[in-house]
Amino acid sequence: MTSTSNGHAPRSELSVQRRTEHHEADVVIVGAGILGCALAVALGRQGRSVFLLEQSMKEPDRIVGELLQPGGVKALEQLGLRDCLEGIDAIDVDSYYVSYFGEPVKLYYPKETPSSPRPIGKSFHHGRFVRKLREAALACPNVKVVETKATGLVTSSQGQVLGVECLTGDAKDCYFGQLNVVADGYASKFRKIHHPHSPRARSKFWGLELIDADLPSPNSGHVLLSDKPPVLIYQIGTHETRILIDIPENLPSASVKNGGVKSHLRNVVLPSLPASVRPSFEAALDQGHLRSMPNSFLPASTNKTPGLLIVGDALNMRHPLTGGGMTVALNDVCCIRELLSPEAVPNLGDTSLVLKQLSRFHWMRKNSSSVINILAQALYQLFAANDSNLLALQRGCFRYFQLGHVDGPVGLLGGLIKQPFVLFRHFFTVAFLSIWVLFRETPFTKMILFPVQSLMVFWTACVVIFPYIFAEIRT
Repeated sequence: MTSTSNGHAPRSELSVQRRTEHHEADVVIVGAGILGCALAVALGRQGRSVFLLEQSMKEPDRIVGELLQPGGVKALEQLGLRDCLEGIDAIDVDSYYVSYFGEPVKLYYPKETPSSPRPIGKSFHHGRFVRKLREAALACPNVKVVETKATGLVTSSQGQVLGVECLTGDAKDCYFGQLNVVADGYASKFRKIHHPHSPRARSKFWGLELIDADLPSPNSGHVLLSDKPPVLIYQIGTHETRILIDIPENLPSASVKNGGVKSHLRNVVLPSLPASVRPSFEAALDQGHLRSMPNSFLPASTNKTPGLLIVGDALNMRHPLTGGGMTVALNDVCCIRELLSPEAVPNLGDTSLVLKQLSRFHWMRKNSSSVINILAQALYQLFAANDSNLLALQRGCFRYFQLGHVDGPVGLLGGLIKQPFVLFRHFFTVAFLSIWVLFRETPFTKMILFPVQSLMVFWTACVVIFPYIFAEIRT
């Protein structure tokens, strides 16, 4: 199929008629978020006829999905959507600033070669980025964006999904597609029936927007570690900075008895922040615009329902500590674009071929998604350490960074290194370094206990990472 001068596949008059008169298209996508919009544009530019359904086209306002790692920026470029980062007051991010009990270390994203420019991530207001992606979808001739509420799936007697039931105003409606994509986010209403797993949340991020905060390290994502749950800080605009405070379930200092979350933030978190950040944090806390999001883990599963594809947070979630969600989503779009291209699948109505390609998608995405998923969950357990063995691993991790072993871990975190074995190697190198640090810290009088302690630290490292590895290799 030839392309027009603006990079879009030519509009088919028949497909326009199908969409307009019969509400039929090659693809129906539920959810005009990051992934839904990017996928609609990617498939539309290949000549597919696409419906993009969204309950509200009002600019969303969320406290997560605000940091796009360099690997996500690269995927956005591959999709031809790099310009969606322009005009939204986005901030360049070139590094992480990790503070461990007040002792900092700077972790830069690794260069591909010594002479290459340093990879750059972007942080921004989530809603502004979504708005730009929606504008790209609206500008794509083969994509029809419809503001409507998806209420159910239209299914044949054989179990094949044929379309999406909707409510537009007070009127019931249906949109039919050869492939129907569920991209309706972390609270998906369609997941329970077609996904074998349910999200598990151990904590929440409580977020505030700081105004004109004086950060210790501009253009860095800040991770503050102490004997309390981790705190993230990153700038999202010229004057705005996001702070996210992790609060696990049943944290005593955040209980109602002790004054609740606000009391925890004022009495526990505020004194632990860098001195330069405290005034803006206290001012934001006084204003009271405090919001929360659950930190969920959801392993992916192979899409096996004919006519249906579940993607994004509806399919797979990880702790947002490492900011990898949008990178996973955009890399998934790149995979889907390749696997469901007109050359690979001439007719999306060929359900057996589509299911075969979706099975390939489950494994093809692993190089990118499994690294980010496992790293996010493992780092959270280390950074929110609550026993002596996890604390030993936490100390070893920070010492690993201090020794200059940065390029591998930060390359993995930034979505630049897509090799699960590299993650495995670095993780267990940290585990052995943690045992060495423990050995150095153990008094001579207690050295008789060291063999048992070292075994417990190594066992804890295995308990931390292997459940998530097993979750990734399940279908």
